[in-house]
Amino acid sequence: MSFRPPKDLDEQARQARAKLTAHRDMATWGEKLVPLAAFRQAAARKGLKLAQGDRESAVLAYTAGLDDPTPVEGPYSRIAVFGGIYSNHLALLELLEDAARRGAEAVYCLGDLGAFGPNPEKVRPLMAQGQVLSIQGNYEESLASGREDCNCGYTDPRDNHFAEISYRYTERNCSPEFKAWMGTLPRRRRVRVGERELLLVHGSPRRINEFLFHSTAPVPFLEVLLDQSRCDGLLATHTGLHWHRRLPSGRDVVNVGVIGRPANDGRTNVWYAMIEAREEELGVELVPLAYDHLGLAAEMRSEKLPEEFVETVLTGWWTTCLEILPARERAVSRF
Repeated sequence: MSFRPPKDLDEQARQARAKLTAHRDMATWGEKLVPLAAFRQAAARKGLKLAQGDRESAVLAYTAGLDDPTPVEGPYSRIAVFGGIYSNHLALLELLEDAARRGAEAVYCLGDLGAFGPNPEKVRPLMAQGQVLSIQGNYEESLASGREDCNCGYTDPRDNHFAEISYRYTERNCSPEFKAWMGTLPRRRRVRVGERELLLVHGSPRRINEFLFHSTAPVPFLEVLLDQSRCDGLLATHTGLHWHRRLPSGRDVVNVGVIGRPANDGRTNVWYAMIEAREEELGVELVPLAYDHLGLAAEMRSEKLPEEFVETVLTGWWTTCLEILPARERAVSRF
């Protein structure tokens, strides 16, 4: 007799599929969804039509890129890259040990040292000990310049409410010296791994707080980003969700994830990336990292951080910063 799942599981699966496919054949027009065919017709009517030669010239001008004086570091055979420490010094300690075991020749952080977690000052000595090479995230940029907010890029009031709590806590618990040091970090790095030149940024090459989600970063857009940036690969973070896409051009785009909180998948581990040189392609491994999440949760409670933050650490499900998620990423969330 074949196995049949309970009816309630069938219904849950049906609802999950419906959420994932609800936007198909639809386009966002202002604040509403419209049929994709209607959107394309309207765009064609309003769009600028160029002669073939003018079109080719415009495409070349758009993808030509800008001169970037950022020096190229390396070359390396293998590096570890991570984002979003979020004051999680316990995960940072585990990462440094794990990266060393895996033979990383250098360790890179893509910013956001503080936020979400407790006691941000514990992060800096570990970074010095592990010789971590970092860039600025939106948190470092804001803290070093005395901004009133984290410039996280949220638009939802609830998301911004918790972002403000997190930013205020981090701002109060970082020394002036730590903030000044954050301001000395570069906003991007270029790193050679084997024969490939990689650009390391926080959000995107265009904006420090741009969210590059897997479901909303189409291949043509990513190819243009790499053309404009004149690189063989792009490494970013900011979204908190790890992913890797190899483009038709053979280049790679990697969201390296964050080690400050779980990836909204019901697991308590966090994620980082190992990047290595290979003959035919760039080697990319997204690495799950276990750490003392119970110890972190206890420390967060002792610092009176929101219980919503603690619940995320204990369950692996986000309870805040959910409204920024696109439909596909939100559909697999618990909340």
